[in-house]
Amino acid sequence: MAVGEAVTHRLAKLQSLNGLFAIFKKQGPTSADVLNALKEALLKEAGVQNPNPRKRKKQSLKMGHGGTLDSAASGVLVVGVGNGTKMLGSMLTGSKKYTAIGEFGKATDTLDATGSVTQEKDFEHITKLDIEEKLKDFTGDIMQVPPLYSALKKDGQRLSVLLKKGHVVESKPARPVTVHSLALREFTPPFFTLDIECGGGFYVRSLVDDLGKALSSCAHVKQLIRTKQGPFTLDQDVLHEDRWTLEHVVQSLRPCSEQPLVDDSKLSQADTTAVTEFYLNTITV
Repeated sequence: MAVGEAVTHRLAKLQSLNGLFAIFKKQGPTSADVLNALKEALLKEAGVQNPNPRKRKKQSLKMGHGGTLDSAASGVLVVGVGNGTKMLGSMLTGSKKYTAIGEFGKATDTLDATGSVTQEKDFEHITKLDIEEKLKDFTGDIMQVPPLYSALKKDGQRLSVLLKKGHVVESKPARPVTVHSLALREFTPPFFTLDIECGGGFYVRSLVDDLGKALSSCAHVKQLIRTKQGPFTLDQDVLHEDRWTLEHVVQSLRPCSEQPLVDDSKLSQADTTAVTEFYLNTITV
């Protein structure tokens, strides 16, 4: 096979992919940046010279992600390719698992370590038993106020972007979310580690902030890792950057099926809200 024919064959095979797979998002870049890097790597392998994944015209590869991870967070990022992008909304309704490390005694404007400290309070009175008891109040179907610094939008712009531009932004109203399980794994004051399993629309940063207030202190997220999203787990399913190749994507790809991943008739209000926000906020690149 001639070089030109080989390039054409690889590109055609890449463009024919339809389904879902998961990649590892490292701490630092945005979810969109990671997706663009993945797309660029695949197009370069297919022989596309100097691909610019941000250009929308004449797209040669349809790809999107199923749920934003904060820049400071890492872990499972589900990717849809081809017709798989139509299945990404279902990823937001499924169970997600996180491991979060929080710090008592300091609150920040972003509710995580990337922000500026806005408050400092004593935490020496907090015990392991106190935390375990309070976590019960945050388990099940609860109401939660989303953080100001988030991917939620106002007038077509993300709240986080508006805040960085100096605009005054009001908090979104509390909304129903579901926490399937919530456990304290470790407590070494002022740091604590939580294992969380939740449904759509849930913010770990808001949970940690609310927990700090409930314990007569304050807290923010130091580190956040998504360990599971839908059927994809961190240990078994994600492709790290050194495996962002056509061969590995094909091996990992879960093809589109006629049956939806989630029974829409059984969606909770929180899941329905999450799906709606996905279609309003997600960007296919």
